[in-house]
Amino acid sequence: QLQASGGGLVQAGGSLRLSCAASGLTFSNYAMAWFRQAPGKEREFVAVISWSGGRTYYADSVKGRFTISRDNAKNTVYLQMNSLKPEDTAIYYCGARDGHVAVTTTAYVYWGQGTLVTVSS
Repeated sequence: QLQASGGGLVQAGGSLRLSCAASGLTFSNYAMAWFRQAPGKEREFVAVISWSGGRTYYADSVKGRFTISRDNAKNTVYLQMNSLKPEDTAIYYCGARDGHVAVTTTAYVYWGQGTLVTVSS
């Protein structure tokens, strides 16, 4: 089970940190990712981190602004979002995958319920 939190309303240029707490799985075995879905759009990849935290990948649209990290002792993955833009407005979902990192939604078996991020201009 994955529980995402930390969303909210923020002005453009602001920051938020999302958290995703995992339970019921061996967290350190799983690659963890963040995806987002804006109204009327497909769910899209944002960032992924390997099970060890040694590898990270980002969508071009967030590179340099967002940072994914994990704490395996706390079974939690984070997404630090800086310099937020109105186009970052979406529901953010965390996903877990037993294996290597991946950037497609179909590769992820476990999903959190989503947390809404709204960036005002």
